[in-house]
Amino acid sequence: MLVMAALASLPANANSYPLPVAGSRLIGQNIFHTVADDGGSLEAIAKKYNVGFLALLQANPGVDPYVPRAGSILTVPRQMLLPDAPREGLVVNLAELRVYYYPAGKNSVTVYPIGIGQLGGDTMTPTMQTTVSDKRANPTWTPTANIRARYLANGIKLPAVVPAGPDNPMGHHAIRLAAYGGVYLLHGTNADFGIGMRVSSGCIRLRDNDIKALYKEMPVGTPVRIINTPIKSSVEPDGQRLVEVHQPLSKSINDDPKVLPIVLNEQMKQFRAAPETDAQIMEQAMQHRSGMPVEVNAHAENANTI
Repeated sequence: MLVMAALASLPANANSYPLPVAGSRLIGQNIFHTVADDGGSLEAIAKKYNVGFLALLQANPGVDPYVPRAGSILTVPRQMLLPDAPREGLVVNLAELRVYYYPAGKNSVTVYPIGIGQLGGDTMTPTMQTTVSDKRANPTWTPTANIRARYLANGIKLPAVVPAGPDNPMGHHAIRLAAYGGVYLLHGTNADFGIGMRVSSGCIRLRDNDIKALYKEMPVGTPVRIINTPIKSSVEPDGQRLVEVHQPLSKSINDDPKVLPIVLNEQMKQFRAAPETDAQIMEQAMQHRSGMPVEVNAHAENANTI
């Protein structure tokens, strides 16, 4: 109860965490939200707590995304394992639909939900290792020929350049990445819906307050790693063995991410095969795909999120 009271005192949009102790990858704590009468859509609740729409949906299977039942209690997934990547600069995990920012000289990490490229063709956001090459406030948007063609197919004729302002889908701030000739950016949005989903033309989309904070704090030259890792694991200093499983990204329109196979690398296979791991509980976590850390220690009585 003391923990819950402390969490309740935090601002809903707090998303910066102290880095864990040596040997640990676990940060944050889940929050519980009671849906009020006329409590709004799941997207509105996700925005309140600054989490992604799909992350909230996966943490609460069966909830109505449009009209959550009044009085129901939702788990807000604010606990997570840090990605298996250097803790520097920006780490984007596409499968999580999250970005992790490790500010230089600080013992902290800030986590933001993101929208990424749509399924198919040149709209998919690629994995890469690069740097921040440029930052622009009030950017204009120059849609590519492919983007203009897609819009035209839906009856929308885009201008060659969309000026800064409320109609610009890039929002008020943009951060350009050096790789691929600078065509990929992190930017804001002029629409609330789509954070925590695959909605963009390949760029990485953040809520306006989030991109504003990144723009202000993150310097040009910051290293950026974009990975695609649907499953993470950790052996914590106290012996807890944890896995966090997200739905893998679809590769074709017929894929169902709820049942797509999750390919384990050699390190993850060794983690599962270790005598300290309950392989059955781990398999259940891989099927459930809640996007939250689950304890998989052998002889554990229950596979509960922590």
